[in-house]
Amino acid sequence: MDVRIDPKPLAGTVAAIPSKSMAHRLLILAALCSGITDIECQELSDDIKATLRCLKGIGAPAMQTIRGLRMVPLTIGGAKAKAPIDVGESGSTLRFMLPIIAALGIEAEITGHGRLSQRPLSPLDEQLAQHGATLTGAGSFPLFIKGKLSPGLFELPGNVSSQFASGLLMAAPLLSGDVEIRVDEPVESRGYIDLTIAALETYGITVEQSKTTTPDGRRSQTFFVSKDQQLTSPGACTVEGDWSNAAFWLCAGALQETPLTVSGLNPQSRQGDRAVMGALSLLGARIGRSAGLVGASRDHLAGRSMDVSGIPDLVPPLAAVAALAQGTTRLENAGRLRLKESDRLESVTQAIRSMGGSAHVEGDDLIITGSKSLSGGTVDCANDHRIAMMASICAANARGSSTICGAECVTKSYPGFFDDFRSLGGLATVVKE
Repeated sequence: MDVRIDPKPLAGTVAAIPSKSMAHRLLILAALCSGITDIECQELSDDIKATLRCLKGIGAPAMQTIRGLRMVPLTIGGAKAKAPIDVGESGSTLRFMLPIIAALGIEAEITGHGRLSQRPLSPLDEQLAQHGATLTGAGSFPLFIKGKLSPGLFELPGNVSSQFASGLLMAAPLLSGDVEIRVDEPVESRGYIDLTIAALETYGITVEQSKTTTPDGRRSQTFFVSKDQQLTSPGACTVEGDWSNAAFWLCAGALQETPLTVSGLNPQSRQGDRAVMGALSLLGARIGRSAGLVGASRDHLAGRSMDVSGIPDLVPPLAAVAALAQGTTRLENAGRLRLKESDRLESVTQAIRSMGGSAHVEGDDLIITGSKSLSGGTVDCANDHRIAMMASICAANARGSSTICGAECVTKSYPGFFDDFRSLGGLATVVKE
């Protein structure tokens, strides 16, 4: 699907969609706990559908309700001994489900799509192997996993995906003994591990946290789950608003004088991407908060340098602001963006250039030199939802029309993106299905 966007600033208020990151976690834990759980989550992205499909595949089906989903856990129907698993293009689903499947002792054939096979599973696969589970076929699909995961000490470097630690944390209550997960410092995307801990707390699991130093001086964060805990259904819970996707609207607001506000966000959320407020303030935007609303508007936008190693998903929306800010913005330590749905260092750069802006890559840093305005142009989304949304925000603030090619990829995380774009006054027309 190609979408033509004609220039018109966005303004008004939009409701945050449910957090994809939290929905993954709450749904998986609901499938593993002691009773049925009703989860309020009224928008299902492709990635969440992938997780639901996998949970159904291992024996935990979900039923749609007026307010969301009702999860029937494995404790009622029992886990399947063998299961075909399709994770779609969802890296979160794959990395979360591997430890879960191993903890349950399920023999599974796992398929996936897009660039997902290129996204690394090391050192998670080595840690699974050291604890009794065998994973074969890494680097392609299908993957095959079998064996039964044992408890004990799991060690991970801090510069790999936080999803590895999160998957192991969610699997920990299923194991027969204590689980200690040791992650070397500095821990990238630590906020996502905190989000997992918050989800576990919802289901009655306490994670003890401490810092350790090895005899050779290596520092690490340690997460400990004792064996005497069981996952317990809260009965009902709500998926909080998504800061990662709301960031695009807040960045759109930062580009104009009229505030754009997002409702349904928790300023105290453990989602790491609520850091967008601080990042936008650093770039010179005006941020406002009141009675359940978070808003942004333009002030004196100026380029800055910032370390984005812990907030990689914020790079595309922040890049949209940087493209129209005065001076140069340097988004540092963004190397992990090469392993997303696209090589985002490259696809962000090409999108900005396609619309008349200036961007280039130096090592693991993305450097954007701001322009007074963008001309507009044709952007290839590279099958990456965040590139489609970033380009749309840029296009709304360009001088001429733009065409976003392959815009259907927004369904991966935000199926209603263009509906909300139009509700804010945006001019988006489908020109090719």
